[in-house]
Amino acid sequence: MEIGVNVPNFGPGTDPATLRAWAQTVEGLGFDLLMMSDHVAVTPDVAEQYPAPFYEPFTTLSWLAGITDRIRLGTTVVVAPYRHPLVLARMSSNLNELSGGRFILGVGVGWAREEFAALGVPFERRGRLTDEALQTLREVWQDENDYGSKRIPIWVGGNSDAALRRAMRFGDAWHMLRFTPAWMRAAVAKLPETGAPALAPRIALRLTDKPVLGEDRLAGEGTLDQIAEDIAELRALGAESLLLDPFNGDPQETLRPEAAWKALATVADLRKDLQ
Repeated sequence: MEIGVNVPNFGPGTDPATLRAWAQTVEGLGFDLLMMSDHVAVTPDVAEQYPAPFYEPFTTLSWLAGITDRIRLGTTVVVAPYRHPLVLARMSSNLNELSGGRFILGVGVGWAREEFAALGVPFERRGRLTDEALQTLREVWQDENDYGSKRIPIWVGGNSDAALRRAMRFGDAWHMLRFTPAWMRAAVAKLPETGAPALAPRIALRLTDKPVLGEDRLAGEGTLDQIAEDIAELRALGAESLLLDPFNGDPQETLRPEAAWKALATVADLRKDLQ
């Protein structure tokens, strides 16, 4: 199972030097993936959780492609309705070519009503717009003379039944986001026996000295033993890729990335023991 990191591309502590350090740290620790999120307009509903500055993922990942060698790069997740499907197809294929085939396109429907309004995109049609975008991507990417021959994996994000259906129809993987272990077990249990997409979950990463108890504990929260159990269970449930999200909701965390790097180094050592 490959393991990656969701790198914060927003917040008061984020700048080019910090993003470079994140990339060098994540790749240097031996992780397989480096992914980041997507917003275009930092409207009040976005700023409440992901304040400015917000570094646009395609631009930022293209830059990071030039200062990394091995690690795969991706979005978790790009909001498909924010861009015309042909623009999304072009940016994705160009980034994939420029990175030597290292790009993964994680896609979601979005949630920020004010951002949708600012961009002139109807919030109520976001599901249908996402389906149309994914259909367009699959069609235009068949033109290898224009879009290149390196296949781009599509991870469909979201925890809903609609997201699962979308992943089965268009995706290479179902990219469920921040959940409890019990929810994951139930989600896997309802997968069809045939035709199910690969599993590529994104979980929290919050390392604590004492066990985190309760049914609402997110996978990836707790002691090192709890996190080790979560990773082992996800692998046993069939996850082929796993993304760790060290951002736990306080934008001030971006001013102190060393704490996240320390937790990631601990997990990197744990990973060696699990292999």
